[in-house]
Amino acid sequence: MKAVVQRVLDASVHVDLQKTGSIDSGLLVYLGVAEDDTPEDLDWLVKKIPHLRIFNDNEGKMNLSLLDISNISGKTGILAVSQFTLLGDAVKGRRPSWSKAAGPEKAKEFYLSFIEKIRLQNILCECGEFQAHMKVKYTNDGPVTLILDSKLLQN
Repeated sequence: MKAVVQRVLDASVHVDLQKTGSIDSGLLVYLGVAEDDTPEDLDWLVKKIPHLRIFNDNEGKMNLSLLDISNISGKTGILAVSQFTLLGDAVKGRRPSWSKAAGPEKAKEFYLSFIEKIRLQNILCECGEFQAHMKVKYTNDGPVTLILDSKLLQN
């Protein structure tokens, strides 16, 4: 699985002019599921993301995780957005290939499981709508953006 994780001051997602999810602060997480992803890939991201120490402490150092700051504000959490384009391969030609992306059934299962497992950690997790055309608005804080790839664990 691949994830783009952004530290945000606010984030929201809309489908057909309807807001499907929003947070006041925390992490915007774009998730891409590959055809060869396993439950272990999913669990790695579910454990990794909330513990990333990318929020500033009182001295301005990135020492705090989402878990550390989530009790400070009522709407601090994760906004999870499904994004199969993270699996695009643009090495050859000019049109990306999506051959490594999981099919819709598997991708939806993993996406919904990610949301559920994050919520089981008592973390607010808002979300977009799977396979919908979404409009995402956010204010990146820093900016701080990380790219996580569960497959790098195997190398």
